[in-house]
Amino acid sequence: MAENRSHRNYSLLIGDAWVPAQSGKSYDSHNPYTDHPWATVPDGGSVDVDAAVRAARAALDGPWGAMTGFERAGLLRELAVLLARDAQALAELESRDNGKLLRETQGQMKALPDWLNYFAGLADKIQGDVIPSDRRNFMVYTRHEPVGVVGAIVPWNSPLLLLMWKLAPALAAGCSLVVKPSDYTPVTALELGSRVLEAGIPAGVFNVVTGFGPEVGRALVSHPDVDRIAFTGSTSTGRAIARAAAENLTRTSLELGGKSAQLVFPDADLDAACNGIIAGIFAASGQTCIAGSRLIVHESIHDDLVDRLVDRARTIRLGDPLDMATEMGPLANVNQLNTVLGFLERATERGAKVATGGRTSPDHGALFFEPTVLTGVQPDMEVAQEEIFGPVLSVLTFAEDGDAVRMANATKYGLAAGLWTRDLARAHTIAHSLRAGTVWVNSYRVVAPNVPFGGVGASGWGRENGLAAVKDYTETKAVWLELAGETRDPFKLG
Repeated sequence: MAENRSHRNYSLLIGDAWVPAQSGKSYDSHNPYTDHPWATVPDGGSVDVDAAVRAARAALDGPWGAMTGFERAGLLRELAVLLARDAQALAELESRDNGKLLRETQGQMKALPDWLNYFAGLADKIQGDVIPSDRRNFMVYTRHEPVGVVGAIVPWNSPLLLLMWKLAPALAAGCSLVVKPSDYTPVTALELGSRVLEAGIPAGVFNVVTGFGPEVGRALVSHPDVDRIAFTGSTSTGRAIARAAAENLTRTSLELGGKSAQLVFPDADLDAACNGIIAGIFAASGQTCIAGSRLIVHESIHDDLVDRLVDRARTIRLGDPLDMATEMGPLANVNQLNTVLGFLERATERGAKVATGGRTSPDHGALFFEPTVLTGVQPDMEVAQEEIFGPVLSVLTFAEDGDAVRMANATKYGLAAGLWTRDLARAHTIAHSLRAGTVWVNSYRVVAPNVPFGGVGASGWGRENGLAAVKDYTETKAVWLELAGETRDPFKLG
């Protein structure tokens, strides 16, 4: 499969300058569908990170730091206009970089302005409180000030959307950013950088350092002048980031892995449940942290639902991500493919049965893996406990509602869950009992800029989106103002 579009060459964005890596090195980004290189980006290192952090700090000390929330809001809205203008182009670039369906990346790119406009609406409302003082001669109030330089590290599965979840609230709060995109999907962060400058956002507010391997991320996390790290990615990397950030007491938010359950009760609408389960595990080829990779279904409807799922999975159309008729594209890279293959081999050795799929597709490219349904899975099996990040659904059964909840909660993860029932009381009771940051009832895989998102346990800490996200990019300062000019005992507190 030939790459029929011209090769693109990119530079790092540091301040308002497009520059090569100081090492002079670069690397190619490969299209997962064609397996051909289609873009070349700089292979940056710690010296580039240091330059970007200095630029970000200078922005805080310069025009950006002097702006009011009203002024920042105007610039966010201007950026929203530009991203709406270029949504189609950005969607095609993202699909070429990570193999995700154009029909999905189009939706994500069209949604980016919603995040900017929502947080623009909050930028001029970051206000403190006047606190009643216990002393008549004092006035006390609080201010919420930008936390400072933010290091944003984003994954390859939805790189621009997940970057926006960090960018929009951080800009609304008045922070500056240094972005480290995934090794595998570096392009759209750099493309976003050109729109940030076009919108009139001052130099140094948004910097992008690409690099293959751990050096750039390690340098960013351990940099003494970075005030906050916002990370989305694997749990193992999140643990390493937390340890490194602790050395400088750098604040972190970690949106990590998941092993999300979909619980289907006997009274559920099985057509709707089947559709939602398909969306939860086979959309994006299962390469999403919220993948509903565990189906926990009542034993009385197990066979019926599995038959429906198998029939639908076998009709999923694999192919070119840029073809709007395609329903599932390739895995993003060969490492991910090998990971999925390893999970399948170990699962079948433990007794899991492949109801459909379980292999690479013989009719497509090397990175295509068939939609897979595993039955006979036990709760303690690896495929029921560990994140696969591929199109593999593990099916488990339950007899009583309490068993379903215990099974759903019996993992180290706690990112998301779905449940399917027509019983309103059951829906609320089960939703309240599930250990997850997000619970969907009779739906799955829905997000919005005003709804908090994040997990518990090994799924990380902190929340993105929603009202509280802006304040999470601020520090609270208390101001005590003495009103009467009175003197007091200098050796007595208060």
